[in-house]
Amino acid sequence: MLSGVSILIRLIGVSFNAFIAVKVGEECMGLFTLVSSVYGLSVTFATSGVNLAVVSLVSGIIAKAEKRGEGMPSEKLKRAVRAAVLYSLFFGAVTGVVVYAFSDFIGVRLLGDARTVKSLRVFAVSLVPIAVSTVFTGYFTGARRIYKNAVVSLCEQAAKIFVITAGLVLIAPRGIEWACLAIVGGGAASEAASLISSFTLYIFDRTRKNRLAGKDSSNLFSSVKEVASLGIPVALGSYARQGLLTAEHLAIPWGLSRYGLDKSESLSAYGVMHGMVMPLVMFPSAVLYSFAGLLVPELSECRAVGNEKRVISIGEKVFRASLFFSICVAGIFLSFSEVIGISMYQSAEAARQLHLIAALIPVMYLDSAVDGMLKGLGEQVYCMKVNVVDSAMCLVLVFVLVPAFGIDGYIALLIISEMVNASLSIMRLVKVTGLKIRIVKWIVLPFLSVFGATLLTKPFVRLIGVFFDLKNISAAFPIAVCAVFYIVFCCALGVIRFDARRLAGGIIKKRKKRACE
Repeated sequence: MLSGVSILIRLIGVSFNAFIAVKVGEECMGLFTLVSSVYGLSVTFATSGVNLAVVSLVSGIIAKAEKRGEGMPSEKLKRAVRAAVLYSLFFGAVTGVVVYAFSDFIGVRLLGDARTVKSLRVFAVSLVPIAVSTVFTGYFTGARRIYKNAVVSLCEQAAKIFVITAGLVLIAPRGIEWACLAIVGGGAASEAASLISSFTLYIFDRTRKNRLAGKDSSNLFSSVKEVASLGIPVALGSYARQGLLTAEHLAIPWGLSRYGLDKSESLSAYGVMHGMVMPLVMFPSAVLYSFAGLLVPELSECRAVGNEKRVISIGEKVFRASLFFSICVAGIFLSFSEVIGISMYQSAEAARQLHLIAALIPVMYLDSAVDGMLKGLGEQVYCMKVNVVDSAMCLVLVFVLVPAFGIDGYIALLIISEMVNASLSIMRLVKVTGLKIRIVKWIVLPFLSVFGATLLTKPFVRLIGVFFDLKNISAAFPIAVCAVFYIVFCCALGVIRFDARRLAGGIIKKRKKRACE
């Protein structure tokens, strides 16, 4: 369910992002991406690992209570959430005040563009709502209230679209600075909507569950210490990684200027990559990211009760699902990058960059899923070390590759970084769980399937085009055809299997049950 909602939200988001990119231009998208680099670091400080702490804490409390045969420990959960809210209020408020107070210095000196100052001040105000709403979404994930996170996401997206659209109409005509401010303002409004909706849903959930449980002997101070003990180690690694990542993003326009581009061209090239191409590349990952997010509480519960067989079973399913899906996406983006880039953004440069980075998609998607599993297994410190090393390596490579090769050097940097990060994470998962990777069935055969699918798709589409006018559906039809061919090839090669007899038997049993009722 969460995947379905995530796909819907991502589809709306990518489509709206394409509308914004066409409306404001590549330079404005570059300016917004520059602001977003500081935004990412600020959010990291504001949340300070509280989401993962709440997910682990809540899922652990529930799992232990279920193992003892007790009811829902709502008093203990309520105290844990209160402690997490206090924790997030402290970090969110401090970070917001610092960003607002130093917005001039950050915009003019660090980002090198005074047009970012207003946007920095607006998003500084949104840091407290971001931090607090993260607590409630973490609670819903840990307590398996997945539909509530879906509702929060929909409210957030609706507020964002409404405010940005209004801003583009009312203030964007004043110039690039104001257009960027409209986009940032929409993000701030969406965070306020997220806080209001998540808190409201939490109140209803807490009221319902309080009738099922008794009192808890722990005090609020000890709960805050427990949240901090889980959140601070994660936060320290996130600080280091996000700090290096922010430095990397700030260095990219500098490297592009050294390559020979002027300020406007540097922002445009940077905006195409991070404002257009990367959101499009990450759009299909909504399925796997929802999946990976749910793995944290699932594996935390398995670890709490010592169910190692289920850990291995989950690991195998995640690997197979991630590779099966991501290899198909990579093949589609490689084959139809020109059509997708032009139809979405009217940008030949976006199409070219999409083609270059498409082959990296299986590595990116699998790495995210593996990270989710490792965090669920209590390997947060290892993930932190890998991410810090990866970010430090990227920062060095920015100064080496981007001035020499421009945006293509940055794409090469992404490929090296993702390969190193994914390799280290996968090796750790194999060591911790004893997972056995089946290279032929999980990797080679899906690659052969997508290769055959893309070869057949283009002549098939041309043949259909003889009889029907396909101009109005541009990239949608060939993508759908390629996906169908891919599934057919995977079935033929045994990558996926459908047990027709078992399926038919299940349907018959359900009908008999309904008839009896």
